[in-house]
Amino acid sequence: WSFQLGWIMRPDDANVAGNVHGGTILKMIEEAGAIISTRHCNSQNGERCVAALARVERTDFLSPMCIGEVAHVSAEITYTSKHSVEVQVNVMSENILTGAKKLTNKATLWYVPLSLKNVDKVLEVPPVVYSRQEQEEEGRKRYEAQKLERMETKWRNGDIVQPVLNPEPNTVSYSQSSLIHLVGPSDCTLHGFVHGGVTMKLMDEVAGIVAARHCKTNIVTASVDAINFHDKIRKGCVITISGRMTFTSNKSMEIEVLVDADPVVDSSQKRYRAASAFFTYVSLSQEGRSLPVPQLVPETEDEKKRFEEGKGRYLQMKAKRQGHTEPQP
Repeated sequence: WSFQLGWIMRPDDANVAGNVHGGTILKMIEEAGAIISTRHCNSQNGERCVAALARVERTDFLSPMCIGEVAHVSAEITYTSKHSVEVQVNVMSENILTGAKKLTNKATLWYVPLSLKNVDKVLEVPPVVYSRQEQEEEGRKRYEAQKLERMETKWRNGDIVQPVLNPEPNTVSYSQSSLIHLVGPSDCTLHGFVHGGVTMKLMDEVAGIVAARHCKTNIVTASVDAINFHDKIRKGCVITISGRMTFTSNKSMEIEVLVDADPVVDSSQKRYRAASAFFTYVSLSQEGRSLPVPQLVPETEDEKKRFEEGKGRYLQMKAKRQGHTEPQP
């Protein structure tokens, strides 16, 4: 299965720096993934379903996309387990004046099929046919790895972001930010729960506010670590999207974003953690050049612990990138 979509980027898609908003690109990626996985899950006779986003693997923003360019989003199913679908999505930008194209994003997403009769019921996924036996084995390894990490992340993200009065510059409290949003019909699928792309765009907006408050310059999304969707968000919920700085290197900032849902129209349900992720931002000059980032000053023991964990993720990814770029003997 493969699928392609195209959008022209308009002025209302821009961020402050004038390029396409990272959240807009994430939303396009999710829409393409949702379409292809829903089509696949309904390809056989049986109970009808809609594919819901469960996780987005790390995605790097390889190149900025400009207003006026056309975004070409292609999606392909690369693996299926009994209850989930792995989708690989690539985003290309096209300058329609010159015809020049470039790869801007690559992402891997995981979806689960939910019954239209009962959205709390996960259905079985029709299997895909692999051209090589190794493809299935490699896919199974990726499936097991993401499943384990999702469980670990769900237990790790039990805390909340608390406001602090009169915080000092360069501290976690100084730049931490929250956005409160009432989930309306335009945010939701036909079945009354929020599109994953809507949630990701809101998460990116909050992360961008945190980054801008910290360094007071133009900022852009450099990458998104795995986004985990722990539970569905239904229409009528009030969601709180909270962001806090966890780590800074010389030229990048890691921001943790947490999404909590409060089902205000249903008194039988308590507030719950719906999604979590780490975003990486870089600081840019007016000319678009990379700038040094003010170093974060962790104050509490929890902040120091999160800083060291962020440093570990940064060094691990740096080593991985260097391993890919080193010439082969």
